Amino acid sequence: MNTVIFEGIGVAMTTPFRNDVIDYGAFRNHIEYLIENDAQALIINGTTGESPTLRAEEIRELLRVGVETVDGRVPVIAGTGTNSTSASIELTKYAEKIGADAIMLITPYYNKSNQRGLVRHFTAIADNTELPAVLYNVPGRTGMTIEPETVRELSAHRNIVALKDAVGDLEYTREVLALTENQDFVLYSGNDDNMHDFVKLGGKGLISVVGNIIPGELQDVYERIQNGDASAQDRFNRVMPMISAVQVDVNPIPVKAMTAELGYGNNELRLPLIPLENDALDEVIETLRQFREGTLV
Repeated sequence: MNTVIFEGIGVAMTTPFRNDVIDYGAFRNHIEYLIENDAQALIINGTTGESPTLRAEEIRELLRVGVETVDGRVPVIAGTGTNSTSASIELTKYAEKIGADAIMLITPYYNKSNQRGLVRHFTAIADNTELPAVLYNVPGRTGMTIEPETVRELSAHRNIVALKDAVGDLEYTREVLALTENQDFVLYSGNDDNMHDFVKLGGKGLISVVGNIIPGELQDVYERIQNGDASAQDRFNRVMPMISAVQVDVNPIPVKAMTAELGYGNNELRLPLIPLENDALDEVIETLRQFREGTLV
């Protein structure tokens, strides 16, 4: 198995709504935009896609439409992890059946687990599929973390090939990289704002929020870092205002305003998420406008 699913920028896609119904036309158009603008992989039904608010049948249809639309042009990583092992296995089997290229498995939330339980949870899912699995560690969302030693243990599984590291602490990243350096295992950042330093440490890319808008600019930064180009830091600094703009409120509230501005659905979220208030909305859209015009400083 080729364990490097992608290198560079994977986009954690938003789910467009129109009158509280998934707008599949906007979803397909957004996929085309992302592929045309150098996204290296698409992650569907993740945090940015408002997965906790999607009904089971919506998730399946969203994945099906996504795989069909992409049609093998870039890898599709299906978010199939939940806090129920059996439900995660069921959705993973569906993702494999429809032709997804990989799965992403979040740490169990609310019921949580201990580290031994995490090993059994992730192993049970990985044992029930031939798809490569990306572990997703985001303690700020789930209330628990995958300890570095646990990552090392799980990395020995033939189907567990990567970690999306959204811890936001590069010391954690360094420790995991050191513990897994002899495994065929890679790390992707889950934090847009640390991409440059993360890749310099040895990460293989970023699973990005702001990539919904500027995947090509981020891919350019990644390739410059990999090529040892001294301009990489300056290029990254240029996109930082956009990264800051998508962090002014809970993800995906700000980026949803931007995708709507580009024409991919309404600026519509499902409760408990609500759109930005007018002043914040105006600032986010103005940042986007200036970035696209090349006048952002």
